[in-house]
Amino acid sequence: MTAPARVTANGWGWRYAGRRLPAVSDATFTIEPGERVLLLGASGAGKSTLLAGLAGVLGDAEEGERTGSLLVDGAAPEARRGAIGLVLQDPDAGVVLSKVGDDVAFGCENLAVPAEQIPGRVAEALEAVGLDVPLDRPTKMLSGGQKQRLALAGVLAMRPGLLLLDEPTANLDPEGVREVRESVGRVLDATGATLVVVEHRTEIWADLLTRVIVLAADGGLLADGTPAEVFGRYGETLADAGVWVPDRGIPLPVLEPVGSGADAVLETVSLAVARDGRTAVQAGVDLRVPRGAATVITGPNGAGKSTLALTLAGLLPELEGAVTAASDLAGRSGRRPSRWTSRELLARIGTVFQEPEHQFLARTLRDELAVGPRALKKSDAEATAIADDLLERLQLAPLALANPFTLSGGQKRRLSVATVLASAPQVIVLDEPTFGQDRRGWIGIVELLQEEIAAGRTVVAVSHDDSVVRHLGGHRVELAVGAAASGGAR
Repeated sequence: MTAPARVTANGWGWRYAGRRLPAVSDATFTIEPGERVLLLGASGAGKSTLLAGLAGVLGDAEEGERTGSLLVDGAAPEARRGAIGLVLQDPDAGVVLSKVGDDVAFGCENLAVPAEQIPGRVAEALEAVGLDVPLDRPTKMLSGGQKQRLALAGVLAMRPGLLLLDEPTANLDPEGVREVRESVGRVLDATGATLVVVEHRTEIWADLLTRVIVLAADGGLLADGTPAEVFGRYGETLADAGVWVPDRGIPLPVLEPVGSGADAVLETVSLAVARDGRTAVQAGVDLRVPRGAATVITGPNGAGKSTLALTLAGLLPELEGAVTAASDLAGRSGRRPSRWTSRELLARIGTVFQEPEHQFLARTLRDELAVGPRALKKSDAEATAIADDLLERLQLAPLALANPFTLSGGQKRRLSVATVLASAPQVIVLDEPTFGQDRRGWIGIVELLQEEIAAGRTVVAVSHDDSVVRHLGGHRVELAVGAAASGGAR
């Protein structure tokens, strides 16, 4: 068992190679062994960069430039990697091996844990995070939320002295959030490990934590103290800076639910969907997507929400049954979106993928947002005007000339939403549109989607966030694992 770690930062900062501004600067603090710290800050303040620095995975001088010092138990993090466990913001980035059991065992094997102990650790870690799948389940067949649990299980099995979690519940259903929160608590109680967790939704972790550190967007710390001190004294300032402060309302209207008789823009009959084209994750799905309103797809991890969304969007073929569009939305190949060309889809159904990087094509944010309008034969002036308006609306204007792949997770999500809105399709399908968002980013995205609905466009969103359901109008389709969808206006 690794002893709880002590962390010290003295004027520490990091500037990525080629970046004009540092990701983090002048961070100074000490975290004592066994402390449980919530690390907050607006999107882009450098939270993930600081965690990567603590884990010793930022790279050398070719990757970027560091200032000050950052130490774990008096040594550089690179020299303490066996005692540090990091769960990354992107669940795909944490998958190493092709089978679940092997992937969870990977870290233990690298630490030379005695072979006879590893199976017990793997089983214990999988049970702790609630990932109830066979050990030989291919990791590529897991949903995003299941991959998040897998990554956490792999780290917990290592039993590190410093546990670093970057939004560990962002892709999880409510039951998964509870299980992960409780499993982390049990591990900390049993090991006394030091915890640093980045999580926008502060209420999830508030009762587990002993301290809150808030990074300022322009360097240094905005606040540092107990949760009661930080949220009580700095609540308004933190909310203005984009931090989710417990018990603070959202200044947006709650849209009225649509009626059951609303005209449908998409309809399914006896639909079966499959990510791999062979094994159905949902079957017998009969649903109507009302025109000019929002439909939010909810349900536990592994229920097939993303697969259903991609099938509705015409990007995956139906395994059985059919997705049919309204006659006024039909393409040259008819009313089945899966048979449309990419150009036909562009103007009709736009899709925001669960992983933002999967849809980036250009070298700068401004060019990225101009791709769709230019494909629709907009002039360069029109395309640039559309791009600049969206950059401003989503707090990305200062990064207009940055490479999309250098953004923070929350910034990438906002950009991915904006790329679809730039083409103004009649139907917008979004997979976890508010993932990784600070308070300002969340409000900006949901407000834009409300405006799209007000303009008569249709929104289909996959989300675990009940606030998204409430603020987009409450038409909900709920999936269960291995069962047909149910839903309607709620």
